Amino acid sequence: MQKDALARAMAELEEAQVDALVKEFLDAGAAPLEIVKALQEGMVEVGSRFESGDYFLSELVMAGEIMKNAMDILEPYLKGEGTGHKGTIVIGTVKGDIHDLGKNIVIMLLKGAGYNVVDLGVDVPKEKFVEAVKETGAPLVGMSVLLTSCQAALKETVEAIHDAGLYPKVVIGGNYVDEAVKKYAGADYFATTAGDGLRVAAEVFGA
Repeated sequence: MQKDALARAMAELEEAQVDALVKEFLDAGAAPLEIVKALQEGMVEVGSRFESGDYFLSELVMAGEIMKNAMDILEPYLKGEGTGHKGTIVIGTVKGDIHDLGKNIVIMLLKGAGYNVVDLGVDVPKEKFVEAVKETGAPLVGMSVLLTSCQAALKETVEAIHDAGLYPKVVIGGNYVDEAVKKYAGADYFATTAGDGLRVAAEVFGA
């Protein structure tokens, strides 16, 4: 199996080529999880190109669709192999903030890289974050924020999670967040780009 060819086709957004290669590799007896890995490598490259300005949101959305179609082909072959997920991540935009573009981009990249993402949506109260961490046991929580007026909501949410006796790693993300905001909120990491989010997940899950 020429994994590089599949990863490259994914990165170049060549939908027909991706589908054809996935089917070809399956017919040749390649391990489904190896095919998924090649697709994920392509998605990581898509994320890098988006970060550097070579790709825009439209390309990112297209990559997500190509990945979804490829996974639909693979799904029947993956059933006997476990989920293949690297781990579960809970993500939401904090209470008082309804912006979700950045959050959705990060989610798309994380899913493409093999993580199971629980998306809580926007304007999420701290109680909902606590409930999701309890239910999923997720070792990483992402909190998105765009409005500076919602910094207090970040802090309150982190405190509520800790008060519930839960201690997942917390990454806060947004255009203006920095080391100072991270310290104020009591978070473990901060991310200003989607690529930062991927790197944090890789560090937390050792993937």
